[in-house]
Amino acid sequence: MFSIEPKDVSVGKLHQYLLGAVGPRPIAFASTLDENGRPNLSPFSFFNVFGSNPPVLIFSPARRGRDNTTKHTYENLKRTDEVVINIVNFDMVQQMSLSSTEYDQGVNEFEKAGLTMLKSDIVKPFRVAESPVQFECKVHEIVETGEQGGAGNLIICHVLKMHIKEEILDENGYIDQHKIDQVARMGGNWYTRANMGMFEVPKPLSTLGIGVDQIPGNIRKSKTLTGNDLGKLGNVEALPIKEEIEEFLNENREDKALIEEGDIEKIHKKAQQYLEKDEPAKAWKLLLAK
Repeated sequence: MFSIEPKDVSVGKLHQYLLGAVGPRPIAFASTLDENGRPNLSPFSFFNVFGSNPPVLIFSPARRGRDNTTKHTYENLKRTDEVVINIVNFDMVQQMSLSSTEYDQGVNEFEKAGLTMLKSDIVKPFRVAESPVQFECKVHEIVETGEQGGAGNLIICHVLKMHIKEEILDENGYIDQHKIDQVARMGGNWYTRANMGMFEVPKPLSTLGIGVDQIPGNIRKSKTLTGNDLGKLGNVEALPIKEEIEEFLNENREDKALIEEGDIEKIHKKAQQYLEKDEPAKAWKLLLAK
């Protein structure tokens, strides 16, 4: 058996072994506000429920192993004491992933990920309207487990109010585990989906994706493209230029015929097929062709 003592390997390597071994991990999609009232939204898979009386949730925006910097969520909660923890289902997994991009302080990840800000009843941070379950929470305590890169920062939260979409309830009024369709984190790029097994979501670009807010309105408001599709489209660094689009159409006669036909629904369905094959560059070239 291969054995490891933490002191003998790098933080990054140990991190990968831990994430590969401990899973699936639920995802805390945490919404906070900074001291100026600007929204922040970010996912964390060091998360679980730890009591029901009082109801306690704990998640950890850990220090970055590569440079020992801290997350905006952690900095916000050091200054404020309110957070909304939103549950992630499959319909929003790509948008959730896009929101994990390291945008600058003050950038609204709700807008970048194309998610809807929903006013909370008790706390100031916004809820994610698309989330099937949302917890309005007060921070009870922050426990810092260390000062070096990779150290955890445990955000211990008391649940003040819980919101559950009625469509995920069963005939007895409890949450149906099939209907909620949760996703959970595993190692690398891997996730799991309830009753559907593992699937892969490539990590957001190391450079900044343009975000869903930069997608042209006629595409963003498509009746065909889903939130997950928009998340993939928003995770590109730059849009194709005119010459690239023309070259693409000349090499793909079926797509060129679709553009000439002008049926928007057919064009969007074909772009969706490219996205399903993880080919966002081709999807963009088709969608932007005139």
